[in-house]
Amino acid sequence: MRSTLPALLLAFALAASTWAGEVATCDRADGYRGIWFTLGQFQTEYGDKYSGGLGTYTAKHVPLAVYAPKAEKTFFVYGGTTAPGARHLLAMVSYYDHRRGVVPRPAIVHDKGGVADPHDNPSLALDEAGHVWVFVSGRGNHRPGFIYRSAEPYRIDRFERVREEARMAYPQPWWMAGRGFLHCFTQYTKGRELYFRTSPDGRTWGAIAKLAGFGGHYQVTCRRGSRLATAFNWHPGGNVDKRTNLYYLETSDVGRTWRTAAGEAVALPLGAARNPARIRDFQRDGRNVYLKDIRFDSGGRPVILVVTSGGHKPGPAAGPRAWTIAHWTGGAWAFHEVTTSDHNYDMGSLYIEAGGTWRIIGPTETGPQPHTTGGEVAMWTSADRGATWKNVRQLTRNSEYNHTYVRRPVDAHPDFYAFWADGHGREMSPSRLYFTNRAGDHVWRLPATMTEEFAKPEVAW
Repeated sequence: MRSTLPALLLAFALAASTWAGEVATCDRADGYRGIWFTLGQFQTEYGDKYSGGLGTYTAKHVPLAVYAPKAEKTFFVYGGTTAPGARHLLAMVSYYDHRRGVVPRPAIVHDKGGVADPHDNPSLALDEAGHVWVFVSGRGNHRPGFIYRSAEPYRIDRFERVREEARMAYPQPWWMAGRGFLHCFTQYTKGRELYFRTSPDGRTWGAIAKLAGFGGHYQVTCRRGSRLATAFNWHPGGNVDKRTNLYYLETSDVGRTWRTAAGEAVALPLGAARNPARIRDFQRDGRNVYLKDIRFDSGGRPVILVVTSGGHKPGPAAGPRAWTIAHWTGGAWAFHEVTTSDHNYDMGSLYIEAGGTWRIIGPTETGPQPHTTGGEVAMWTSADRGATWKNVRQLTRNSEYNHTYVRRPVDAHPDFYAFWADGHGREMSPSRLYFTNRAGDHVWRLPATMTEEFAKPEVAW
């Protein structure tokens, strides 16, 4: 299915003509370029509500990367483009080959047909056979989502479009070993409401079930064995600028039963802001809540990372933006502050490691465009289960652009432990992609231009 058409035209042709059951050979971009985006809400002298290099946006697209031990590859997805400065969103998939230390040219799985909005970015999952699944987000009630499956295990050459979904935003697909998919996502029904559905094979899907719907919500999820956990907030009156409160639920039977951290079963859908899943009333505290990540500790207890602030507008007036840990200790939720940063959409990832180290990698330090999305990336660790934190290393310095949305691969390999994008916080710019190792002693930049099929990433710091 190759063609002499330019890459962008071929990708569009495949996206427009490939329907369920059809397998298409993906065209390849000639390098790694992230999408740049502006929301266009200029509410203060500090610029847009958020903008910048958002190829690894949003925190509610989960997972974005998965390490596959059998293949010795970390597969990852991002929202990309084919030319510097382009505003045409393409759902890209690629991998880092740990044996060879190289990346291939990224594969274009789906062309969003002129959309520039990274809310339509993809998420990723791997099944037990090693097939790569790409869930391309929709947006609102007017842009559909799509589900793709690689034709061969651990390869990204050809993909089958398995399904088109009329309403599927913020996809969070989790492959549950021996059980199939448990997919958590959002639909724009009375605001942004949370839903889930299951599938034994990714092709036949059960009925859509609502998890929560009392004004609107964002969520982050994670899996540990047969358990899947979700943390979510609340949008009073459907207003995302007033997002607040923090809630937690989990399931160990693929969505048949949902329980609180204390084990109390709840009836779905949750229909009121005051309910057993609520773990803190941040509205009473006058704080907005921005979800970042969720993990289980070594004892199987949930740990949630959020950033709280005094409001939605950029600039110091809504500060401080407090990076905050919520940890279920077995009998209560404990809250600990990690650090502060200068923007609500500063986003990092949380790691709970064997041996007792807790780690956060994120843009907590002021970047070249202060009070805009992202900043300079730092590594923080805790040796006392999140009670106190130490900045052990700054990974990026003297950057040209802010670094944004640092993402954690599932089962992260020490050599590809976090990846992210950069971009100017206030004006249109190129956006590059980066990754670091667990030690944080090097940061590599993925090649923006490639002349061969494979290339070694360059050391940036």
